[in-house]
Amino acid sequence: MLIVLPWSGFWERNYFAAAWPPLQSVLTNNFVRGAVTGLGLVNLCAGFADLARVFAARERQDVSLRDGSGRT
Repeated sequence: MLIVLPWSGFWERNYFAAAWPPLQSVLTNNFVRGAVTGLGLVNLCAGFADLARVFAARERQDVSLRDGSGRT
């Protein structure tokens, strides 16, 4: 969501920005939108890295159980 949301119309109709008008100019700044999108990309990459680690650990466990060297 952090990748797409800053560039949608929903981002400009933010409740908090409407309640505090100085925040509106900050939130609609393209540099801020780009920073939020960058954080979304970093979060996505970290999630995929964690998922890859989980699958690698599962594969190691499956291999050790098949050759009989693992615990039962």
